[in-house]
Amino acid sequence: MGIASEVFGDALPVAERYAEFLAGAGVERGLIGPREADRLWERHLINCAVAAEAIPVGATVVDIGSGAGLPGLVLAIVRPDLAVTLLEPLLRRTTFLHEAVELLGLTNVEVRRGRAEESARDLSADVATARAVAPLERLVTWALPLLRPGGELLALKGERAAVELDEARPVLQRFGVRTAELLQVGQGKVEPPTTLVRVVADRTPRRAPRSRKRSS
Repeated sequence: MGIASEVFGDALPVAERYAEFLAGAGVERGLIGPREADRLWERHLINCAVAAEAIPVGATVVDIGSGAGLPGLVLAIVRPDLAVTLLEPLLRRTTFLHEAVELLGLTNVEVRRGRAEESARDLSADVATARAVAPLERLVTWALPLLRPGGELLALKGERAAVELDEARPVLQRFGVRTAELLQVGQGKVEPPTTLVRVVADRTPRRAPRSRKRSS
């Protein structure tokens, strides 16, 4: 818990209540596997919290496919300056998220039921986050339309991060992104460090590329 205290600081009691809720209701409702309950801190909470190192102060964040709130709810706990929208299509998960937000007393979080690809009309953020949602080449088509010009996608990825980034290059080129790179955060706090794929959107608004229709 020494590292947890360092990472969460004054927000540690809130993080502890969230961990208890995950280990209880989260497991009971199938949002977290039973084997994960004993390793929630290092594998999930701290792993997600250190991603805050890459997010600017006061940013608006949309967490795509938020599930049990990883990483979006954790980021809202550790960074009260962020305005976080938890975007999740499944009712049972949004119900869990609403209960968690109320339990934790968080005022910087909005829970929204919906799919990313259907939300670009009325949702815009500085940063989009995602963890274990989809391969990067598919994720960028959902995330980039949700970003303001110059906004960033921060995708938490595992050991295949470099491979996924390479596979997504054609999609990134079609979107005309400014940069796409790998970042490691949480050095000395979590082992291995958390790997992020950081994709910076173009300065002009972009919509998902559409395939051309053949003329008859």
